[in-house]
Amino acid sequence: MNSLVSFIINSALLGVGLAMDAFSVSMANGLSVPKMSRAMRIAIPLTFAVFQFLMPMIGWFCVRSVAEAFTSFQRAIPWIALVLLLYIGGKMLIEGFRGGETEHTDVALKPGALLIQGVATSIDALSVGFTIEQYHVSQALAASLIIGGLTFVICSCGLRIGQRFGTRLAGKASILGGIILIGIGIEIFITGILGG
Repeated sequence: MNSLVSFIINSALLGVGLAMDAFSVSMANGLSVPKMSRAMRIAIPLTFAVFQFLMPMIGWFCVRSVAEAFTSFQRAIPWIALVLLLYIGGKMLIEGFRGGETEHTDVALKPGALLIQGVATSIDALSVGFTIEQYHVSQALAASLIIGGLTFVICSCGLRIGQRFGTRLAGKASILGGIILIGIGIEIFITGILGG
């Protein structure tokens, strides 16, 4: 029983830590499009949750099967996250500066862009495969489900916060959202390079 509680707490702490970038990006999305459909309010946190669930499982599988190739790929993770978030953030900035920020300006929320955000904010979770490598497949699945579930809740909160402030910021929300995404990309890059 004690080990189960410890497992849940460790997985939850891991989930909260991993969800912070996705939380910030969700806030940026809420800022850029404060009035979005209910379906989109579910799709955004769900996208991040799915990626945060999948990446540790992919990492776990890679460590158990192709560890050497995975270790080489791990060095590219900060670069990939930086490029993806610079791309999306840059598009949002351009839209904001062009003054094309209408109700239909939702660069960050198009399906392709949302998938890029999901990959960019969760790619570092591949490394979690190293920390859960000793887990049996059912334990790795349970840990990944906890991480994904917490990500959904945390990103839903981030989206709401962003929407609230986005409504107040009116025409400048897309610019601020783009700056936040670029900042997150730089932060992931610096942390990944210095940490590696």
